[in-house]
Amino acid sequence: MASSRSSSWVTVLALLLFVALAHTANGADPLSAGYYAMTCPNAERIVSSVMANRVGGGRMASAVLRLFFHDCFVNGCDASVLLDGPESEKDAEPNLSLTGFTVIDEIKAALERDCPATVSCADVLALASRDAVTQLGGPTWNVPLGRKDSRFAPNKGFTTQHLPKANDNLGSLIQMFGDLGLDARDLTALSGAHTVGMSNCENYRERIYGTSDTKYNIDPSFAETRRQMCPLQGPSGDAGKAPFDKETPRTFDNAYYRDLIAHQGLLNSDQALYSGSGLDSLVVMYGSDNDAFGRDFAKAMVKMGNIAPPMGMPTEVRLHCSKAN
Repeated sequence: MASSRSSSWVTVLALLLFVALAHTANGADPLSAGYYAMTCPNAERIVSSVMANRVGGGRMASAVLRLFFHDCFVNGCDASVLLDGPESEKDAEPNLSLTGFTVIDEIKAALERDCPATVSCADVLALASRDAVTQLGGPTWNVPLGRKDSRFAPNKGFTTQHLPKANDNLGSLIQMFGDLGLDARDLTALSGAHTVGMSNCENYRERIYGTSDTKYNIDPSFAETRRQMCPLQGPSGDAGKAPFDKETPRTFDNAYYRDLIAHQGLLNSDQALYSGSGLDSLVVMYGSDNDAFGRDFAKAMVKMGNIAPPMGMPTEVRLHCSKAN
C-alpha cells in the first residue's frame, strides 16, 4: 500500500462524517455509524482484525467486496447472498463464482463470541467490504450500520435478473442502477471496484472475439493477448481468468479508468463507461485524479449500502450467516 495514497485517502473519512441517515425496512431504526456503540463497541475492530489476518492485500479482498455488491443489488443489503438452501442466490449463474463466504463466517463467529445476537450479517458485509478496499490501498469511510438480515433468499431466476451482466450496454446499466436509486456518477464510481479482482473467460469471451450484440471499441493487441488465454469455444478453466485491471490488479487505484481510455476494458459493461457517451469526461477525470475517484467511490458505497430490503420482508439478526435462525 503506497504511503502517499494512504495519506490522501484520510480526508475521505472527514468528508463522510455528515452521511445522511437511511431507514431500513419494516420501520427499523435508521442506519448510523454509531449503531453498535453501546451494544457491541468492539464490532469494527473485530471485523478489521479478522480481515487483516485472513485477507490482507490478497485476492480474497476483492472477493469480499464483490459479495457486498451482489448482496445489495438483489432485494437490498440484507445478507441474503450468504444464505444456503435448496435454491438460493448462490445458485444463480452470476453468483456461481462468488467466494469469500468463509471469511464472513469467521468474522461473524468472532462477533458472536464478543456480543451474541447483536451484529447482523448484513452489517458484517458492509464493514468487511470497506476494510477490503482500505487494505488494498483504497479509501476508508464511516459505514452506517443497523441493517437486518433477511430470513429468505429470492430464487436464482430473480437474482440473475437483478444483477448486471458482462455484456450489458450503457443504457441497461444506467437503468439497473437507477432502479436502485444510484445515478450515472454512482455507476461510474462503483464500477471502479473492477480495479481489483479477476473475471472468467466466459464473461469476456464475446468482447474479445466481437461476437456480442453489444460492441464497444477494443484495442486489437489487448484482444489478441486475451484470446491466448480464452479460446473461442469450450471451457478455459482457471487459465482463462484475467484481471480487470492489467496494471495493478491487487491495488485499489484508478488504473481501471486508464484501461478504459485505452479501450482495454475487460468486459463490454466496463468499456460501456467510455464509449462516446456523456460519461467519458467522468472516466477521464477519475483516470487522472485518484483522490477524486476515491472520494466518489466512498460516497457511492455508502449510498449503495443504504439500499433497504422491500417493505414487509421478514428480517432478523442471524446467528449464523448461512442460515436463518
